[in-house]
Parts: sequence; structure tokens; C-alpha cells
Amino acid sequence: MKKNLKYAFILLSICAVCAFALGLTNSITAPVIAQTERENEMMALKAVSNGWSVGEQAETQGVPFVIYTVPLTENNEKRGYIVGLKGAGYGGELTLVASYTLEGEMLFAKMLTNSETPGLGKKSEQEGYMDMFKGTGSVKAVPTTKDMLDSSDAAAVSGSSVTFMAIGKAIAGGSDYVKSLGGSK
Repeated sequence: MKKNLKYAFILLSICAVCAFALGLTNSITAPVIAQTERENEMMALKAVSNGWSVGEQAETQGVPFVIYTVPLTENNEKRGYIVGLKGAGYGGELTLVASYTLEGEMLFAKMLTNSETPGLGKKSEQEGYMDMFKGTGSVKAVPTTKDMLDSSDAAAVSGSSVTFMAIGKAIAGGSDYVKSLGGSK
């Protein structure tokens, strides 16, 4: 019995030291990780801004797919919005940013975070993947199924249909939201 208590105390001590070390590591790295994520988000906003001035971010509540909006201006005149979007991909939640004209036409989009399958859903992070959504949302519908794509784009999303549909639905939701705002916000 004494031997078991000794081993239990040793294990408890090891666990306490490990827990302390993990807590210390987290307290040191958490602010650095948060800062890096914010810098990556700012770079993504700039990348999709179409060269227009990026305004202040406004959180959005109760709107499907939409997390926040950022007005885009040129010469103090509103030109469009950047919209933070979320969707449910094959690997879980994914987040992206997309810019829109005031009429809801999608200009540029960039993936921020996802847990998609490497080689399949992760293709959405590659340069040019989001081009199949450019110019959609206003006059032309946002593609949300593979049959809405031309054959080369449909082949590009082969094997990652869930990711493609999640991105398409999020971009369409952002377009609808921007249309509801118009130039008034």
C-alpha cells in the first residue's frame, strides 16, 4: 500500500509540473499567436480590397455565413464591402474573406482558416481557386454546385465537393447580405 501511495505521489508531482509548464507556455505563446492571426487577417483584407481603402470592421450578429463587414471606400465614396464569412466544410468550420461591390458582385476571396483534407479541400487555399467565384453574385449566380461550373472548374473541385459547396454557399450568403446593405451602411 505504501508503495502504491509513493507511485501515486510521484505521478501526481509529474502531472503538476507538466500542467504548470503547459500553462506557462500557453501564457507566453497565446498573445504571439493572436497577434500573428490578426496580422494574417489584415494582410487578407488588404489582398481582397481591390485597392480601395479599408474601413473599420463591424461585427455582424444573426446573419447566416456572415461574421463581420468592412466598408471599402475610394475618395471618401463607398465602393463595396469586405465580408468575413464562415461555412461548414468536410473537415469542420472554415473562414474566409471576400470583397463585394455594392451590387453584391464578388471581386476577390481568400481562405483564412480550414481543416480540410490535404490534397483535396486544401486546394481552396491555392492561388486561383477562388477565381471561379469572381464576378458572381450580382447578375450571375454564385456557383454552389458542380453542375454550375464549366468542365475545367468542375474537374478542379473534383474530390472536394463539400468544401466547394461550403465556400459557394458562404460567398452567396455574403453577396445577399451586401445586396441588403447597398450603399447605406
